[in-house]
Amino acid sequence: MKRGKKYQESAKLIERGTLYDANEAVALAKKSAVAKFDETIEAHIRTGCDGRHADQQIRGAVVLPHGTGKKTRILVFAKDAKAEEAKAAGADFVGAEDLIPKIQNENWFEFDVVVATPDMMGVVGRLGRVLGPKGLMPNPKAGTVTMDVTKAINEIKAGKIEYRLDKTNIIHVPVGKASFTEEQLADNFQTLIDAIMKAKPATLKGQYLKSVTLTSTMGPGVKVNAAKF
Repeated sequence: MKRGKKYQESAKLIERGTLYDANEAVALAKKSAVAKFDETIEAHIRTGCDGRHADQQIRGAVVLPHGTGKKTRILVFAKDAKAEEAKAAGADFVGAEDLIPKIQNENWFEFDVVVATPDMMGVVGRLGRVLGPKGLMPNPKAGTVTMDVTKAINEIKAGKIEYRLDKTNIIHVPVGKASFTEEQLADNFQTLIDAIMKAKPATLKGQYLKSVTLTSTMGPGVKVNAAKF
């Protein structure tokens, strides 16, 4: 795969095979973000879990102290008073059964997070096939199935992100933007790592964090020394 000039220049900053301390890795990932737009800095965490076993599934949410730098569009499934509460709290879209055909037939996905009140999960369940693969299905563990829609919306707007294992047992999450200061990115990254360390399954044998890489949208990966966590 041929890489562009900017990528090659950025790659020179990073020594292959070196495991960097978290703060150093954050600084390098920020430095190597040289695209014309404000790149997202992402963490990719390869775990020793086997997500096929229910007791080794990792899923949760954490509020990043400095947010993600991205405006998150929130869709809330709620009725009556709870629908009004969601609108008042600043949800971008609020609805119930009426949203099913819009999502299913019109392929409407102009939202980033879905929140639902427990009584609406029967309705939302009908969208499992389309929301599930996109990682948009509301989940009590992530705080997105709740009667307290105001709290859920406020936390998401404050920078709450969800983390979960993908099919290859890797967690992919944003930790901020290249325009953030190194301190802000380091804070966010540490908060994320703390949450993931707490979520370690009790049944896991062997190494938990196999590799941790920080990367900007268009930049090369920077390997973090996971043994330090």
